[in-house]
Amino acid sequence: MASIFLFDSVQKEKVFFESQEKNKVKMYVCGPTVYDDAHLGHARSAIVFDLLHRVLKANGYTVTFVKNFTDIDDKIIKKMAESGKTLEEITSHYIKSYKADMDSLNVLPSTIEPKATENLEAMKTLIDSLLNQDRAYKLSDGIYLKTSSDNQYGNISHRVSDESSVSRIESNSQKEDQKDFALWKFNTNVVSYHAHFGDGRPGWHCECSAMIDKHLSDKNLPFAIDIHGGGADLLFPHHENEASQTRLAYGQELSKYWIHNGFVNINGEKMSKSLGNSFFLKDMLKEYNGEVIRFYMLTTYYRADFGFNTEDLEVSKKRLDKLYRLKKRVYDVSRNESLKPLGYQNDILESLNDDLNTSKAFAFIDEFVSFANDKLDKNQKDKDFKSQLVALFDWISDILGIGYQNPYNYFQFGISNEEKQLIEEKILQRTKAKKEKNFSLSDAIREELNSMKISIMDTSDGTLWEKN
Repeated sequence: MASIFLFDSVQKEKVFFESQEKNKVKMYVCGPTVYDDAHLGHARSAIVFDLLHRVLKANGYTVTFVKNFTDIDDKIIKKMAESGKTLEEITSHYIKSYKADMDSLNVLPSTIEPKATENLEAMKTLIDSLLNQDRAYKLSDGIYLKTSSDNQYGNISHRVSDESSVSRIESNSQKEDQKDFALWKFNTNVVSYHAHFGDGRPGWHCECSAMIDKHLSDKNLPFAIDIHGGGADLLFPHHENEASQTRLAYGQELSKYWIHNGFVNINGEKMSKSLGNSFFLKDMLKEYNGEVIRFYMLTTYYRADFGFNTEDLEVSKKRLDKLYRLKKRVYDVSRNESLKPLGYQNDILESLNDDLNTSKAFAFIDEFVSFANDKLDKNQKDKDFKSQLVALFDWISDILGIGYQNPYNYFQFGISNEEKQLIEEKILQRTKAKKEKNFSLSDAIREELNSMKISIMDTSDGTLWEKN
């Protein structure tokens, strides 16, 4: 098994990755709070950890990947008041919408996708454990974690003494320590669940620790999971608080490695709904193929902030177009499993094993596209080489999640169903004309399609077309 190096946010350096169990990885990534449509920040996190998921699999690991849905939260309750809809109506709609968007980005399904509301008993068990050990206490508005009982609090983010960070913790003058945070919020009227220590609902930080313990943790191991991931904004206080809860409740460290992706910036500013620059992914998907968005977001190192702009997006599209134009040249070729893989496979994997170095990996892909086109120009009939290209395309799609589409379908993006129907009808008319040896009509139809900026190609699979 090849060596993998990842930047660990706690150690603040790139370290050698070694899972707790041989050939097995347990990974948990904080998912969305489902009160609105997914935005570019959600897309980036999903794409980054999907890539890590794929790279681990390519290295021979069996990956148990868990991404949760926070389906109880103040923002959801506010949405209920504004819309008059139930919690279930709101959250089920946005979970469905999120999954559809992730499918458009070719994000692999998670092994487990737990909802907070379906794991309340696990949260109550966690809180009971903390109360019984005198590591949590009760106030009039809820149950709070006693951070003073954790002498390692701050070890994850190294930010416990930072005043701007402390201010992000729930404010309550009755708390024993301002770093203490709510595990359970008492009777919130609109949404409330029964618990023997008081009816209410869970605090946000409590959810992930409980779900990790329920779905992934093995108490015989020093760490509950191998990898915990999320956006850089979650490092403090969310991930710090998660780690503290698990440490105090179960005497177990939460994660061996902590991986965080950078922010998304739009027009030089951090993406934020309050700034009015939070791009909804569904709107982007109307203008661009989801694979183009995926490719574009992977061109920036995952830990760096991502500066979104349409000019760079167009450049990425043209770069991906070149890959698909090469794929068109081997469209009707089958794989030959007996042939040796092209060497680019090792170069790309080594790049990704080095802390997901996509810039280097894509440079090898650009080199491969140029090399392959040159070789095909010299010998278009080299079937073995074409078969090797097909195999490499399959491998690239598995590990990077790009280049997986039918190349002709890829170039049809942006054409309405009505236009597609019209084009298909004209192609059928042309096919009929050719069978009847009415070549003047078939040529006229081809010219008409060309005027519509539609090019066609006759293959063994029939006539294929694309938008120029």
